[in-house]
Amino acid sequence: MAVKLGTGVPWIMCKQEDAPDPMIDTCNGFYCENFKPNKDYKPKIWTEAWTGWYTEFGGAVPHRPAEDMAFSVARFIQNGGSYINYYMYHGGTNFGRTAGGPFIATSYDYDAPIDEFGLPREPKWGHLRDLHKAIKLCEPVLVAVDPTVTSLGSNQEAHVFRSKSVCAAFLANYDTKYSVKVTFGNGQYDLPPWSISILPDCKTAVYNTARPGAQSSQMTMIPVSSSFSWQSYNEETASADDDDTTTMNGLWEQINVTRDATDYLWYLTDVKIDDDEGFLKSGQSPLLTIFSAGHALHVFINDQLAGTVYGGLSSPKLKFSQKVKLTAGINKISLLSVAVGLPNVGLHFETWNAGVLGPVTLKNLNSGTRDLSRQKWSYKIGLKGESLSLHTVSGSTSVEWVEGSLLAQKQPLTWYKTTFDAPYGNDPLALDLSSMGKGQMWINGQNIGRHWPGYIAQGSCGDCNYAGTFDDKKCRSNCGEPSQRWYHVPRSWLKPSGNLLVVFEEWGGDPTGISFVKRTTASVCADIFEGQPALKNWHVKASGKVNSLQPNSPPVVSSRTEDI
Repeated sequence: MAVKLGTGVPWIMCKQEDAPDPMIDTCNGFYCENFKPNKDYKPKIWTEAWTGWYTEFGGAVPHRPAEDMAFSVARFIQNGGSYINYYMYHGGTNFGRTAGGPFIATSYDYDAPIDEFGLPREPKWGHLRDLHKAIKLCEPVLVAVDPTVTSLGSNQEAHVFRSKSVCAAFLANYDTKYSVKVTFGNGQYDLPPWSISILPDCKTAVYNTARPGAQSSQMTMIPVSSSFSWQSYNEETASADDDDTTTMNGLWEQINVTRDATDYLWYLTDVKIDDDEGFLKSGQSPLLTIFSAGHALHVFINDQLAGTVYGGLSSPKLKFSQKVKLTAGINKISLLSVAVGLPNVGLHFETWNAGVLGPVTLKNLNSGTRDLSRQKWSYKIGLKGESLSLHTVSGSTSVEWVEGSLLAQKQPLTWYKTTFDAPYGNDPLALDLSSMGKGQMWINGQNIGRHWPGYIAQGSCGDCNYAGTFDDKKCRSNCGEPSQRWYHVPRSWLKPSGNLLVVFEEWGGDPTGISFVKRTTASVCADIFEGQPALKNWHVKASGKVNSLQPNSPPVVSSRTEDI
């Protein structure tokens, strides 16, 4: 069917080894140098060269060094690779509820060469730019012949592309610890660990993957506005008597009910406690146990929050097990189940479930354990604030908000709103939500995304050595801190004045700690290496850090004399 469409361009299937002719099977991954298409006459294509990895709520943030990224690409080319597509080259933002996962953060920066805010990430951006300039110099012979591979040492190789009139070479050192000096042709070449030098004429090393010629930059978030006048509105717990509830026997899967129109689904039921129940006299409260397929759950008993539990990317399923306070008569159990993104990859991911699937039990009753799973449950889709469109200007006028001394702080299920003027300038903007817990936020009706700074990053963070095979557990940051603190706000969504900011907070945060920040370059620094062509006609201003790096500027002396 695809071929009969007559598109006039080749079809590819990534990660599909049995792709039938004329489809071209391709590679995705951190490394693809050893990939071979299923037929020799098909080109060797890398459809996703992973520049980093995604951020998950509750996880440390991975960073892929520029040196390793360049090494993997050069290694692919020297092994006959013909085409590379970066994933991601420009990081992005999962606005609204578009984040997959589950538990994928709103930020999809991906440590990309151009970051989530549209700014070059140095030295990765410049280093890859210089890499492809070097590869381009080799192009005439790369597309003409296959390489000849010779050993230059125990962990060193030369990949030589030679035609009648042109020669290009890639000199590789696969050792992860030691630099080596190799002899090739009539010259000697210093190869740092885990690096490849590119010689477009088989003589001059114009580029080495472990020696970024581009300047490094340090990006910072600078507060620009924090004086907001907040108002609050308390979300109501749902009731089985509400008009928009549905009642059935047993527990329903969440997405089948909500059709992904909202993250939220209320599970509502009643529990009758007789006057003669022993725990009413002994004070030994019954144990409520709830098993859920995930992803987060808030448990209310008679409209009072009894507890919150949540899962994670490695284990989205969760369990609530806690003694709860019940009284004689009818007790109202309200479970707010929260989805945090839907799966978009994995074996049969369309069959993965969310929501309270049970069992739900009460223990320590006169009769022993009571199974609540099969009794009547009522379901309400979404929140009252969502149905009223409190995130919009018109919808926010439909309820009474409070402010000043009555402002709700650190209370669950609370809506906040404020108005503000757009921060001055053109720098990219973000909201600092480190004082909040979990929820969503909107600006002028546009959903910025899910926030969850209350989910502290777990894992191992430490020194990062570019050398050696990279994976998503290497070179990580933010351990012991929020997985995501800053949330990108496009300036195109803002008006000069009178902007509406609405935040829904599930856990209970402090909105007075919210501020606008701008993303900017705080400082620039560079390493200078002898014979580095990427730095030709470029000069570094002295002072220990680089304040400017301009082409063809008057020569000045760098304080990094040991590197020159």
